[in-house]
Amino acid sequence: MSVTPLSFASNGALARLEIIRPVIADERARRIPLRFNPTDYKLSKSNTFAEITIPGLEAPPLQYVRGGSETLTVQALVDTSDTLTSVRSTYVDAVRGLMRPDSKEHAPPIVRFVWDEAVFTGVLEKLDVNYVLFTKDGVPLRAQLDLTLKEYRTAAQQVADTPRSSPTVEKSYVVRRGDTWPGIAFAVYRRADVWRQLALANGISDPRDLRPGLVLTVPRLP
Repeated sequence: MSVTPLSFASNGALARLEIIRPVIADERARRIPLRFNPTDYKLSKSNTFAEITIPGLEAPPLQYVRGGSETLTVQALVDTSDTLTSVRSTYVDAVRGLMRPDSKEHAPPIVRFVWDEAVFTGVLEKLDVNYVLFTKDGVPLRAQLDLTLKEYRTAAQQVADTPRSSPTVEKSYVVRRGDTWPGIAFAVYRRADVWRQLALANGISDPRDLRPGLVLTVPRLP
């Protein structure tokens, strides 16, 4: 069987994966090129909301619970038909290694997908490899990689990115079963210590008076 190599001419920046933790001093060792730029990639993010049950309402109010991690899915093609060497050992094994826990971190590496100005930091959550071209001896020369990366941000980074100022306008909060005053104060102000001010602003002097379905006014803090 004759093998027709792909054209390897490339215009612009080449897409790659970079290992950012554990720290690797050698730049060539921490970079994993993808050989061909993808034709597209997809970003997905979701939020979780809880429905607040209030008798008599047709559509229950929604209470924001938390955000979900953003995911990036991208399809990449790697090929060694120009050199007739194994695409598995040249490219695929390095990408598959991103799924294995590091011996020091005890977790898979944190990586960065880089393509020109597009940057996404996360962990490789899923990898599918489809070998599509071989030599007559069965050496794989071309593979399609379907990668799914899940966003990674430390708790410190997320806290730093969270606005800590008080609301500029009054808002409302619907009490859910299991809520506490400090928990509500942290949810709306990012400060658990101001729960008494929130309770008094709603005319509540007894902190035990916190019923599911109660609609609280969330005023600006002075």
